[in-house]
Amino acid sequence: MPLARRTLLASLTALIAAPAMLRLARADAPPVTLKLHHFFSSVSGGHERFLVPWARKVEAESGGRIRIDIFPSMQLGGAPAQLIDQARDGLADIVWAVPGNTPGRFAKIEAFELPFAVSRRALVNSRAIEDYAAAYLQDEFHEIHPICFSCRDRGVVHTDRAVRSIAELKGLRLHVTNRLAGEAVRALGAYGVSVPVPQVPMALAGHAIDGCLDPWDVVPSLRLGDLLKFHTDFAESSLSTSTFVLAMNKAAYEKLPRDLKAVIDANSGQDAAGMAGAMWDLEAKTVADAARERGDPIAILTAEEIAHWRRAIEPVVALWLKQMKERKLDGGKLIAGARALIAKYANEPEPQALQAPQPPQTSEPKVVSEPPPSAPQAKAEVMAPKPDAPTPAPPVKRAPPKELDIPL
Repeated sequence: MPLARRTLLASLTALIAAPAMLRLARADAPPVTLKLHHFFSSVSGGHERFLVPWARKVEAESGGRIRIDIFPSMQLGGAPAQLIDQARDGLADIVWAVPGNTPGRFAKIEAFELPFAVSRRALVNSRAIEDYAAAYLQDEFHEIHPICFSCRDRGVVHTDRAVRSIAELKGLRLHVTNRLAGEAVRALGAYGVSVPVPQVPMALAGHAIDGCLDPWDVVPSLRLGDLLKFHTDFAESSLSTSTFVLAMNKAAYEKLPRDLKAVIDANSGQDAAGMAGAMWDLEAKTVADAARERGDPIAILTAEEIAHWRRAIEPVVALWLKQMKERKLDGGKLIAGARALIAKYANEPEPQALQAPQPPQTSEPKVVSEPPPSAPQAKAEVMAPKPDAPTPAPPVKRAPPKELDIPL
């Protein structure tokens, strides 16, 4: 056989064998294990109906070559406000974090946390903030690899008395989730109290707070149904909400093989944001329906009824715009961008119950068992009414809280 012909046959044989050898090499390669860290409990909707299904979907689409171990309730250590830094520094491979836990650090994302700025629906907000992030947030989150941004549904006023007006809200001490929610409550003549979410029941029992400005899903998770029987909801927009980012350590992402990067990418962006938003909307509906079945009074305020509320919080928006200008940011442009994207997704269909994809073979995300909570009660941080606001009567002869100066 001529030498050239033998060389050609050998080359063809090698080319035919190469894909099979590559598949064998991939099958023999050890799976990539990623640690996902977050602060929700292992029985929360965010954990059970978003993070676990998302992780299983990634595992399934990777053919089992990616494994995601999930650590709820800050089991890898630290505080919720440190999660983004943990992803940046590689202490965790993936985190689910709230940018608002570090006030002022991520200023541009706050356009979605301004009072009455977003929809009452989490799916609308989550799709909108994912597009907003692509347009405005690349620089603020350049130290990590964002997988998706999402936004909760809306804060509902949960109290032990009926609240349908600003007059009925004044003087109440309400748990709030971020600084702008605290500013909004303060502008309405109430007190905004910042305390770790797991400590809310103790704060209620100790009369440190009278209620909460929190989404519906906290009611069953904190067992508040026996304490707070009255609920004030809003028909069109949201008095408060919280933004979230699911983010990955940059080095962990970059060292993935190209095909595994593609799996992460396919489960990023709008696909993941939509999963989170749908989860919260379904949670809110389920919990609100259960409250109605218990006979809890639920007041849903219309746009006309909250016109006075909107006027009262205008100084909060004006101050935020001033703070953005001091940072050389165009706050008006950010608000307009957020509103345009919320309008873009306003007609998103109501989500249906999500079916979690099955994991490949017998693999599924590892969730570290969670010990019963035993943390000591945290000290409440209080955002008091402005000095020029009417002085409310302190409930049950308690001294009014001191004003807390929260930096931007």
